[in-house]
Amino acid sequence: MNIKGNNTILITGGGSGIGRGLAEAFHKLGNTVIIAGRRKATLNAVTAANPGIFSEVVDVQKTGKLKAFATKIAAKYPKLNVLINMAGIAKAEKLNEAPDYDAIDSTIATNLTAPLHLTAAMLPLLKRQPEATIMTVSSGLAFTPLVLTPTYCATKAAMHSWSLSLRYQLKDTAVRVLELVPPYVQTELMGKRQANDPKAMPLADFIAEVMNILATQPEANEILVKKVYPLRFAGDFNAKKFESFFEQFNATMAGVFRRIT
Repeated sequence: MNIKGNNTILITGGGSGIGRGLAEAFHKLGNTVIIAGRRKATLNAVTAANPGIFSEVVDVQKTGKLKAFATKIAAKYPKLNVLINMAGIAKAEKLNEAPDYDAIDSTIATNLTAPLHLTAAMLPLLKRQPEATIMTVSSGLAFTPLVLTPTYCATKAAMHSWSLSLRYQLKDTAVRVLELVPPYVQTELMGKRQANDPKAMPLADFIAEVMNILATQPEANEILVKKVYPLRFAGDFNAKKFESFFEQFNATMAGVFRRIT
């Protein structure tokens, strides 16, 4: 992916967190950036702070409307060649006590169904471009689950699997499939306290490392900052290593989330 100046990029969930960070970073490099989200006021705050970034309102949970949204985007931005499926939610769940069916459904709709639908709807436009990129977003928790957020982790594991299949199916086209795999980052994904949690990677540091990987590792299919390595590679050697890391990781994070939720 050539990150400098020649791209027209759509970023769902671009109004806050990692999505906003990527939008601003790509915009500074001269790319045309469109952020999409359901809260117009949030989008307006980003565009006001970054003249030249465009915005489009869409609620990705309303998956039945994503095909029409893609048609509108294709007509309005015919040179669009990068889709970043950043929109996501994470909710704590106590499955053994009181399952929250709304949390399950909304998490699956936002994190999994929406990017699958939107990508499918945008593919005809992307395939017409000389070069194009689809960036899916999984998580380190796709590989080592955080038991506090079981549905979130399941959707991210599914996104990893789907990304592998999509990349293979598009291998003979001009569309590249990249998978962004964030660690625990200082955003408001799990509430405002997460944005200041010292155990989380500072957002600015994460964005800077991601942009450096994109610029210097053109062969990378998975965009992995070093902070995510322990989660991503915990099970790569043997089951006992994974089980040990899984137990240690969740014991540590249980303490973290008692403080921030």
